[in-house]
Amino acid sequence: MNKHDKIYLAGHNGLVGSAIIRKLQSYGYDNIITRTHKELDLIDQAEVEHFFSENKPDYVFLAAAKVGGIGANSHYPADFIYNNTMIGFNVVNSAYKHKVKKLINLGSSCIYPRFYL
Repeated sequence: MNKHDKIYLAGHNGLVGSAIIRKLQSYGYDNIITRTHKELDLIDQAEVEHFFSENKPDYVFLAAAKVGGIGANSHYPADFIYNNTMIGFNVVNSAYKHKVKKLINLGSSCIYPRFYL
């Protein structure tokens, strides 16, 4: 990647995404594109397609996901699978259609404490 390439970082406010943005900035990358969930709903295929068409990123880091704790995952397992799958499908599809040079897709999972009661 060149320092001025357009880099779209999905999930920049999360734990991993915020670490990625700090590292990219520390290396001098200065053309990082971000959107909050309110600005861009990654579950909405038309919104994602419009975003890629308008912004034309060269590289994509996909760190966005619907996240929750053990209780949320237990009570709404289908919601988590659906939302995270759609986010992945929409971003990967638009990245492919718009000839993104490289996409890094970080998988999501729930991490449980060592001693769960």
